[in-house]
Amino acid sequence: MVVTDYDENDTTSMIDLNSSMSFKDLGLKLPEVPPTQVISIRLPTALLNEIRALGSRDDVPYQALIKIFLAEAVQQKKTKSKRSA
Repeated sequence: MVVTDYDENDTTSMIDLNSSMSFKDLGLKLPEVPPTQVISIRLPTALLNEIRALGSRDDVPYQALIKIFLAEAVQQKKTKSKRSA
């Protein structure tokens, strides 16, 4: 794996502060729909503390653990719906 340290070269002369550039100018396109969305959810304190403790035990951030739990629950629900149909 090649690691490049971009701080070794001074690139300030390449930046023209008088002309703005967009992602399109750089040939980049942002996704139309962001891959994630911010939500707010209220959880009982005891439940959140349990999730945090599980995450800490497994060295997983609690928010990532919540996403894992939700994904597993959705998958189980889908599987259960397919079997009953």
